[in-house]
Amino acid sequence: MTSPTTPTASARRPRRPVWAGRNYSLLTAAAVVTNLGSQGALVAAAFAVLETGGDGGDVGLVAAARTLPLVLFLLIGGAVADRLPRHRVMVAANALNCLSQAAFAALVLAGDPGLWQMMLLAALGGTGQAFFGPAAEGMLMSSVSGEQAGRAFAVFRMAMQGAALGGAAVGGAMVAVIGPGWVLAADAAAFAVAGALRAFLDVGHIPPRAPGGGLLADLREGWREFSGRAWLWAVVVQFSIANAVVAAADAVYGPLVARDHLGGAGPWGLALGAFGAGTVAGAVLMTRWKPRRLLLAGTLCVFPLALPSAALAVPVPIGVLYVVMFVAGATVEVFGVSWMTALHQEIPEDKLSRVSAYDWFGSVALVPLATAAAGPAEEAFGRTAALWGCAGLVVLVTAAALCVPDVRNLRRRSTPVAQGGTEQASADAERPVGGLG
Repeated sequence: MTSPTTPTASARRPRRPVWAGRNYSLLTAAAVVTNLGSQGALVAAAFAVLETGGDGGDVGLVAAARTLPLVLFLLIGGAVADRLPRHRVMVAANALNCLSQAAFAALVLAGDPGLWQMMLLAALGGTGQAFFGPAAEGMLMSSVSGEQAGRAFAVFRMAMQGAALGGAAVGGAMVAVIGPGWVLAADAAAFAVAGALRAFLDVGHIPPRAPGGGLLADLREGWREFSGRAWLWAVVVQFSIANAVVAAADAVYGPLVARDHLGGAGPWGLALGAFGAGTVAGAVLMTRWKPRRLLLAGTLCVFPLALPSAALAVPVPIGVLYVVMFVAGATVEVFGVSWMTALHQEIPEDKLSRVSAYDWFGSVALVPLATAAAGPAEEAFGRTAALWGCAGLVVLVTAAALCVPDVRNLRRRSTPVAQGGTEQASADAERPVGGLG
């Protein structure tokens, strides 16, 4: 029997799971904060352009201004993140995003910002994201143990997707009530808070890089790591095309079908929300499910990503579309967690950010081209045929990826590849789980 002042075993038990170390907890908290702010800011930026008298073309120009530097600087960002301490790269990128969004907010609140000003500030935000993304992915992968990596990535993505879903809903409501300028200001504050959290990340477990070649040598080394793994480049090529056609369907054809057949912007917004809810559900599933052939399971779950385009091509009733979007979101999240687990266990720690940069580059490089070509494709073939084409391409490239033996046969392991090519456990798994301080 214990005395009232003696702590019990349950009281001494850590509140966090063993795999949720200090770095992982900080990264997850910061990702939640930034996704809450950024998703609302996407809505706010579009309405800021429209409130100044801009049209849909102007909204597209601001969006393109953000995407272009993201594509241009991703590979450089990956090389920098593997050369410098990753948490410093992340904090610097967050600072740039904070300042650019604060300036955007100030312009909107002051009244009548110029289109070129908004495009410039959006481009600065895209530049920050180009350096942040590879560093963040490398940092996350080095923060969890191999055995529990899949569960850790699933919980991280569940938190991130849930925050994105909530941020879009709250941000849209805030734009309607207080205006886009204040929502952009809130996003700037979110970047400041997230940057402060990331400043406390511990990189002591990451071995220092030996002095060597310059930036071009780093990029060549990253390319050799990327191109030398058939499963890696096959899936990136698959998603280069799949992401592009899905983006065209969602950004261009979806709103048009909704306007003509489904009741307008409101139902289409709910359909996108159903997709987001599906990603949360998929992440919850992956906290329990650990498929042995992780890329085989993940790639098979990409086939349903063709369903939304097919549903819009019919078009199906809005209730059916909600179900289709939810299923697509849930299944593609199964792939997302499986993919992160594969990168974590197969890529040496000192090359994670460069490989992630090639992955990101492949994922976004064709998106601007596809969205720009969506209109001419509709004029040439008709909207229905264009949507069936989007669905068919997703099926085709996914089936092609499954023809690569390494995609079908890559198996889950309990420990990742170390910097020198041997296996190692993560730093957070080797040290006691303490508090966030």
